Amino acid sequence: MAKADKPPSPPADLPAGDDLPAAAEAAADGRPAIEWGRETIARALTTMPARPGVYRMLDDTGEVLYVGKAKNLRNRVQNYAKPAGLNTRTLRMIADTRAVEVVTTHTEVEALLLESNLIKRLRPRYNILLRDDKSFPFILITADHDWPQLAKHRGAHSRQGEYFGPFASATSVNRTLNTLQKAFPLRSCSDSIFASRTRPCLQYQIRRCVAPCVDRVTPEAYGELVREARDFLSGRSQQVQREMSAKMEAASDDLRFETAAIYRDRLRALAHVQAHQGINVASVTEADVVAVHMDAGQSCIQVFFFRSGQNWGNRAYFPSHGRDRAPAEVLAAFIGQFYDDKPPPREILVNQPLENLPLLAEALSQKAERKVRLHRPARGQRRELVAHAEANARDALARRLAESASQRRLLEGLAELFGLDAAPQRIEIYDNSHTMGSNAIGAMVVAGPEGFQRNGYRKFNIKDEKLAPGDDYGMMREVLHRRFARLLKAEAAEATAEAEVEDGEEDRRVAGEWPDLVLLDGGPGQLGAAREVFADLGIDGVILAAIAKGPDRNAGRERIHLADGAEISLPPRSPVLYYLQRLRDEAHRFAIGTHRARRARGMGRSALDDIAGVGPRRKRALLNHFGSARAVEQAGLTDLENVDGISGGVARKIYDFFHPDG
Repeated sequence: MAKADKPPSPPADLPAGDDLPAAAEAAADGRPAIEWGRETIARALTTMPARPGVYRMLDDTGEVLYVGKAKNLRNRVQNYAKPAGLNTRTLRMIADTRAVEVVTTHTEVEALLLESNLIKRLRPRYNILLRDDKSFPFILITADHDWPQLAKHRGAHSRQGEYFGPFASATSVNRTLNTLQKAFPLRSCSDSIFASRTRPCLQYQIRRCVAPCVDRVTPEAYGELVREARDFLSGRSQQVQREMSAKMEAASDDLRFETAAIYRDRLRALAHVQAHQGINVASVTEADVVAVHMDAGQSCIQVFFFRSGQNWGNRAYFPSHGRDRAPAEVLAAFIGQFYDDKPPPREILVNQPLENLPLLAEALSQKAERKVRLHRPARGQRRELVAHAEANARDALARRLAESASQRRLLEGLAELFGLDAAPQRIEIYDNSHTMGSNAIGAMVVAGPEGFQRNGYRKFNIKDEKLAPGDDYGMMREVLHRRFARLLKAEAAEATAEAEVEDGEEDRRVAGEWPDLVLLDGGPGQLGAAREVFADLGIDGVILAAIAKGPDRNAGRERIHLADGAEISLPPRSPVLYYLQRLRDEAHRFAIGTHRARRARGMGRSALDDIAGVGPRRKRALLNHFGSARAVEQAGLTDLENVDGISGGVARKIYDFFHPDG
């Protein structure tokens, strides 16, 4: 790795926004900021190798601004040293650049793979970013058990078995699994449940399992079911159907009508699976159809998954990028990041003429260790599939733009209601939940221009033992104090001289996730607790408000309490009121759900869990011997010593735990 000498940082930061004139006016030693960037790049070029590799642009804090790859690093980076003809966004990146780092690779394909990996990991703000990075569900037929299991799987492919997918969503894989269990009644239970069964479960009664747990099927017959399921998921559905149809006719000829009826029902289930595909894809066995549509500076990419000649669903993505990016450029960046952590199919169909299409295809083939065909079909059924995906991308983007406009109007309405200078970018909503003071939980949900930001949700286990049971005000006080004290601490650790505004107060928008608006589910009491916390921590500039339920808890008659003591009532049909109700209800849902989960965990615990040296095995032995934790508590020392696996010393420890006074 080579790193350019880093010049001293200029004393003035670039202002926010995308306007180059404002950036160019940020002077350092009498020179525009963009000159500092050009000088940094010129320094880096003196030692830049003329080899394939990846380069990274860094700002004065060390944050990565941009990651790019090149066949010849020196020639590629040299383009940034002469900004003439570059777009505004690239010029701003050059103006922010204070260091350049490079990593050389053996080939351009390796550089492309490394670039995609670094973009996903570092998420530079000037790159095209794939924001939705959830893993996809698969169907798994296990191979680590004598009786293979048919199950849904998400995550790393660490368990032995065959994986079929990906499926676009949990809904699509659940629907397929539900129907497959009718056609191939394999077990779906976990190994632990399988081992503990003494009689068939409900799945056997409804003919979705052949009950191998209690030997209702021979290993040979079960193995045949596994083979058929594997063949069907591998694309040999016609062969499976022919075999099943022949068995049905043979059973009917032998007057085994019940057996024939079972095969008939299984054939109907297979037909049901194929009827849900929606698009005739007989000639497409394993492919992803990837289409992009752009409008108003935003883009949507639709991905349709076809496996084994079946449509396994689709998903829409909305990458983050500058408004001046071309559709082909966005699509190429998306493909590189999308397949960085998942195996590419044998064929990828796209709707744009990608400039580096052969390079992408070679990189994907190298990653998959087999040939991957990446192309833009011009005619035939594949062209129809691409057109269908593009139409779905167009519709999804239109819906998103309409929702964004509606969301923007709601946020502007909140700004007007609470006297904010601009629409809030981050709203935090707080609520508490408990049962008679037990298992008390505080919850925070976050909303903004993109809707609810679920990765920002936080839960708080109430720890203050001095609080009276059910003290909602005290719980709110603890939650807010912990949240904002932690935020202040993080801000102080990250603060730099450049992050201070003219009056000496720190710029909280830069240093941390500071909200513009804090909403509390409650009334004046909760609001008073919040004001005390903010006063103790010296926090100002954050709007506080509480939403109290109306008389008789009627929706539409809520009262909004402000920090200055004022109260607001909105018209029952006000869109802003509906939005506030939605924010409050989401906080309430999250708090209740978290509280119930904690309470459920508590119900599964016993006093035995708190005894040092008593693990799961000894706990199981005690419960099997005495029947309950209560009986263990009442047992004598001699009775405890008679339990298998409990030594005299452990028995004395258990007895002393329940009888501390001797």
